[in-house]
Amino acid sequence: MEAATTTTEVASGSQQKVEEASLVDAERPQASPRQEADSPTLQHLPPIEEYPKIWLPRALRQTFIRKVGDTVNLLIPFQGKPKPRATWTHNGHALDPSRVSVRSGDQDSILFIREAQRADSGRYQLHVQLGGLEATATIDILVIEQPGPPQSIKLVDVWGSNASLQWTPPQDTGNTALLGYTVQKADTKSGLWFTVVEHYHRTSCIVSDLIMGNSYAFRVFAENQCGLSDTAPITADLACIQKAATVYKTKGFAQRDFSEAPKFTQPLADCTTITGYDTQLFCCVRASPRPKIIWLKNKMDIQGNPKYRALSHLGICSLEIRKPGPFDGGIYTCKAVNALGEASVDCRVDVRAPH
Repeated sequence: MEAATTTTEVASGSQQKVEEASLVDAERPQASPRQEADSPTLQHLPPIEEYPKIWLPRALRQTFIRKVGDTVNLLIPFQGKPKPRATWTHNGHALDPSRVSVRSGDQDSILFIREAQRADSGRYQLHVQLGGLEATATIDILVIEQPGPPQSIKLVDVWGSNASLQWTPPQDTGNTALLGYTVQKADTKSGLWFTVVEHYHRTSCIVSDLIMGNSYAFRVFAENQCGLSDTAPITADLACIQKAATVYKTKGFAQRDFSEAPKFTQPLADCTTITGYDTQLFCCVRASPRPKIIWLKNKMDIQGNPKYRALSHLGICSLEIRKPGPFDGGIYTCKAVNALGEASVDCRVDVRAPH
């Protein structure tokens, strides 16, 4: 009868194989107790105090990802008494000692790669054997790097302020899936590159809101977990955004006529002054065109009299009476005259002697 082999799952995620001795075939003669005692195999086989078991860290139960050039240093603890035999395999084959170093102790085994390369990716298995018992742990390692650039980019069409682009995926994705593409634009005036879209998954896109009168070039980067590709293809043709022929039509409007006859908005105020002290009279007038201002005293024109100083600015009219005497009292009139009419205001000025 052939030996039976059973496989059991352990909590650490490894597998354990136990070979059990089968019953001796009835036709096969059994060895006597003395012959069994003299057998060298049974004499030197130590008793198994602790079954082999591998404690696989939780972080290694999924794909272990490293970048090209990084160090891989894995410590895998296990158990077994007496000391079990630990061996490693890569994709079912023995390890390359020029690339991978292994150090196994009584309770753990270390897998070390100084500078990981993409060829180091694959499935690594740790086998811990003790007598007829065996525990196995599997670790998937993926070594990645930056992707290559997209193979080409083409300007498909230009209309209005939009440009349509199309490109082909890169030949080398960096040993991992692409996260998308980053599209950039640059106008020929400044030559500066600006990102239009990023993490874009399709191989064609439409760039909108381009400025009229500018010419644009475009480039596209591939992106994975390591970042963007080092280089990017640039469109051979420029997207020239033409200015639309715009004709501006001015709307006719009627010119507003602001002409008006003089009108006093602030009249003269009666006042009393002291002999020998200068006195000023004020009033405000509104008119268009600008009116002519005439000052009168008791209905007599005082223009040109050196005793009086008349000013007019922005519709404010003033008359200064220099050192008035008893005969300077009376009715003062300010008259405004333009082509549309005239207006006037009066006030009384009293001059008193000092006490």
